[in-house]
Amino acid sequence: MSNIVEEFNAYRSKMNDKILADNNKIIKRIFNLDTNAFQEGALDIKTKELLGLVASTVLRCDDCVKYHLETCYKEGVSRAEIAETLSIGTLIGGTIVIPHLRRAYEFWEALESSEE
Repeated sequence: MSNIVEEFNAYRSKMNDKILADNNKIIKRIFNLDTNAFQEGALDIKTKELLGLVASTVLRCDDCVKYHLETCYKEGVSRAEIAETLSIGTLIGGTIVIPHLRRAYEFWEALESSEE
């Protein structure tokens, strides 16, 4: 897997472990709520992840964008679906989102290159 993907996942995992080790009830409930919100329900996981990707793009959260891109990749979302989803996020978020769009494309390419 690409270096940027590995680095992101290693850092995220390490810091999540540290955060959860504090045993803060509110933080644990937020993490749990996030996990449960993206489970299969009336909407399938793929749709929820694409919605999360749009929201993360609009909010300009690179970590969230990366997380949702990787989950979308694992759910079998196509490059065309990602491009269309990111275009909606950029439309809603405006031109200030373009730097995040660049990093999203770079991360998606890294995910794709992990297959090679």
